[in-house]
Parts: sequence; structure tokens; C-alpha cells
Amino acid sequence: MAAHLRLGAELKAIKGELLAVVQLCRDRGLLHSAKWSAELAFCLDPLKAEDGFPTPAPFTAEDLADFDVYTVAKAYFDLKEFDRAAHSLKDCRSPKAYFLQMYSRYLAGEKKKEDESLDSHGVLEKEVKNGVLRKLRVELGKKHREGQLDGFGLYMYGVVLRKLDLGSEAITILLEATHATPLHWGAWQELSCLITDRNKLKSLSLPDHWMREFFLAHMYTELQLISEALLKYQALLDAGFSRSTYIVAQIAVAYHNIRDIDNALALFSDLRKRDPYRIENMDTYSNLLYVKNKKPELSYLAHSLCEIDKYRVETCCVIGNYYSLRTQHEKAALYFQRALKLNPQYLSAWTLIGHEFMEMKNTSAAIQAYRRAIEVNRRDYRAWYGLGQTYEILKMPFYCLYYYRQAHQLRPSDSRMLVAMGESYEKLEKLVEAKKCYWRAFSVGDVEKVALMKLAKLHERLGESDQAAHCYYKYIQDMCEGEILEHEELSVAFRNLAHYYFKCKRWEDASVCARRCCSYNDTREEGKALLRQISQLRAEGEASNVDMSLDLSGSTSMPKLSPLNLSST
Repeated sequence: MAAHLRLGAELKAIKGELLAVVQLCRDRGLLHSAKWSAELAFCLDPLKAEDGFPTPAPFTAEDLADFDVYTVAKAYFDLKEFDRAAHSLKDCRSPKAYFLQMYSRYLAGEKKKEDESLDSHGVLEKEVKNGVLRKLRVELGKKHREGQLDGFGLYMYGVVLRKLDLGSEAITILLEATHATPLHWGAWQELSCLITDRNKLKSLSLPDHWMREFFLAHMYTELQLISEALLKYQALLDAGFSRSTYIVAQIAVAYHNIRDIDNALALFSDLRKRDPYRIENMDTYSNLLYVKNKKPELSYLAHSLCEIDKYRVETCCVIGNYYSLRTQHEKAALYFQRALKLNPQYLSAWTLIGHEFMEMKNTSAAIQAYRRAIEVNRRDYRAWYGLGQTYEILKMPFYCLYYYRQAHQLRPSDSRMLVAMGESYEKLEKLVEAKKCYWRAFSVGDVEKVALMKLAKLHERLGESDQAAHCYYKYIQDMCEGEILEHEELSVAFRNLAHYYFKCKRWEDASVCARRCCSYNDTREEGKALLRQISQLRAEGEASNVDMSLDLSGSTSMPKLSPLNLSST
């Protein structure tokens, strides 16, 4: 694909297609799709006079017949008078006017639903349904059976089916929409919301069009297949879209998803320099600044976005993160609620407000928020993980395990999910499964450096002293290689390993560990007592030859311990 798009003539044709679809989307009120296409066209080289100016499809006789009514209805639509626009278009027959009528009715229903939800219950209650959806489904279904829906009409039908939770039907219709109008990014986005795993993605019969590459890159990012996503985005950059701010933002989001915080911050910082008034994705940027505890930078970002547009949902989320970092959780929750009033379907705000309710010990509200996040997007591992944490606070390990498993399926290489699953198994007395989870967490790269200690303590609880010592040894080795010498559990590891070597009469190794115990306040006295015991035994002539020693200053060799027989989950 990349080689195919490097040709200048091809890129000119692509730019022409994008500019033409911008107008088609604008005519139908699909402003976000129009903006996406316009930004992508902008990153390509300008067209010259001899290239001609791209135009949408020519007017049909039906378009001309409906032109006057469409024009006034579009003016109503632009001013958000959706019912008035739909009423004006009730007798129109052209595909464009018919789409605008259906879209106006749909948006009118969505607006009433949101108003009713906020007036009656507030943002945390169960979502009120759009009462217009079933009527739209009947009308659009009839048109579809008669073959009278164009690509945009199919998109509208797919949106209605998805809102009615008819997922398989919606996928079929949205696939038809992408085949009919492959340049309409909105249809691809709606389709992406229905793809829950890689197998379902592979089963799709996608159109053979260059837009497919953008869709696949987006899906790989959503499904946490980050290496594949980065390869796709790099191919698109090489193909001629190197100036696309959308692709740069997506790569930054991908790095954010795999917790490569430094690379993600660098890309977002570059993006801010290139497009200082950009608001999209800035809530993700603020998450990174929050994690790195960069208060001045987060404060500057919040003030900057507030000056640009303080009523954008991303701005509210950034301000909420700023207050959260200052431990002002009530104010943070207030801004996340404001974001949800602006857009009740905004996933990030649901998860963030759930975190704030957790900080305020309001577990019932946190559960409601996380459940709403899952309703918006079942692929959001943060919501599943948050639900697991709330039920952990409520001391309900069986529920914890279910939600942690869901999070683990979405993030199979995230050690935090595996450790949480191990803890739940341990509370349920399923100790074999707990051991497997802890070992797997260590194997995939334990970001919190806790899995080996939990595994060691579990082995001790089961009387498996050799395996426990092996884990303590690996833990010490891992900490020393990473030069993490002040970790709170290191003293425990040295103490327990010292006692193990003492019982095995390996006096030299026991002495090394006991001396290291003296470096920590909580084990200093115990280490000194052990050293006195070792000295006394040596003086009495009971010391034996030592076959190896524990070298903690440089490279370490494995002690002669029984092998572990743990398989991965």
C-alpha cells in the first residue's frame, strides 16, 4: 500500500477524492467526517491550477427538484432546529434530502433523550433511550430492502441499528456503507465500535480501498495490538501523509496505551507546537502529564485549552485531571460531570469520574460510572479494572475476579491485571491459579515489581520453602539489576532469604543477606541477631563448606534450589 501511494499522481487523486467528500459530508451535516477528511487533505501537497478542482457528484433531477426545500432545511439544521428541518424535508425524495431528514429526526431524538436524562436523573443514572430509533429502523429498513439507500443512507441505518444494540445487523449494513462510500470516515468509525476482537476484525469483508489502511490502523490501536498499529501508521507516514496531525496523534495514543510515557509525551508536545489550537486528544495528553506528576505543564495546558474553548468536553477533562492531581477530587468530579453533560457518550470522562469517586470512597457512584463506560465501549480495560477495584474494596473477590478477567482479556500483557487476578484467586483459596497468575505477571514484565514477592509469600504459606527462596532471590536480582535498592519489600526478601540460608546451614549466604538486613530500619535488629547466631555457630565449629555465594554487587548466579514447575495462564 505504501509503495502504491508514493506516486505523485496517486496522491493528487487521493487529495481530490478527499476534498470532494468534504463537500458531500458538509451537505449532509456530517461535520466531524468533513473535518477529518479536510485535515487529511490539507497534509498533502496543494493542487495546481492545471490539476482542476475536485467536485462532488453532479446534481440529479431529484436534487434539483428538492433544492429549495433542502436549502432552507439545511439552514434550520445548522442552527440545531432539527425537528423543523425534518418537517421541512418530509416530502423530499432525493437521497441527500432524505438523509438529512433521517439525520435530523435522529439528532432531535438524541437531544430530547439527553435533556430528559439530565433533567430527571443526572449523568450517573441509566441512559434514557432515543424514542425515535424504532420508527427510523422501520423506515430505513424498508428503503434498504427496496435498494433505495446510498452510502450515506446505509450509514444512517447502521447507526440506528447500533443504537438499538443490534450489533450483527449493524455490522452488515455498515460494511455495505463502506463499500458504497469508502471515503466517508464516519462509517468506518461506527463500524469500529462494533469490533470487539481480532477474530471479528479478520472476518470482515472490507473494501479494497486505501481508506482501509486507516481503519485497520485505528482498529489495531483500539484492540491494543500496538505493534501492528505502529507499523500501519508508519507505512501511512511513508506513503505521503507525513504531515498529518491525525496520524501523529494516533501514534501518541498508541504509545500511551502501552505506557511508553516518554515517547507519548514527546509526540504530544510536538503536536502542540505544530497545531497549538488543537483540542482533540488533549485529554489523553493530560493523562500522561498526570501520571508523570507534571503540575506546571498540566496547569498550562488547562489554562490554554480554557482560553480556546472552555465548553469542549476535552477541556473539561483536562481541568478535571488538573484538580485531581492537586487532590481536589470534588472539583475534579464536578468538571468530569460537566464533560458528560456536554457529551454523555464520552468514554474518557466516564472512566475518569469513576476514578474520582474511588478516591472519594464513593464506591456505588464509581460502579455506576464504570458500568456506563463499558456501555459506551466494552473494549475499555480501565473501566473493567476499575470495577474490579471497587468490588475489591467491598470485599467481594468473586466479582473482582470476573472484572479483572475481562480487563486481562483486553490487556493480556499487562502485569497489573494478572497480579489483581492472582490476589482474587488467593482470597478465594484457589492457590494454584494464584501462583500461575503471579508467575505470568513476572514473565510479561512486572511494572509494579510486586508479583515475585506475592508469589514468594504464597509459597511460604504453602510450606514450599525452596520455591519461596527462589522467588526472593529472583526478586532481589531483579531489583539490583534495575538499581532499585530502596524498594519497601527488599528488606523482607533479604530477611526471609537469610533465614532460609540459615536453616540450610549455608552460613556465608546467610551472612550476606543478614548484613543487608541491617541496612533497613524494620529488619536491622533481626539481621544483627542472625549475624550473632552465625558467629556463635562458627565459633563452635559447626560451619560447613559453602558451594556458592550470593554476590549482590555485580552479576548474580542462581542458587541451587529446587526448580519451579509453574506454567503460564
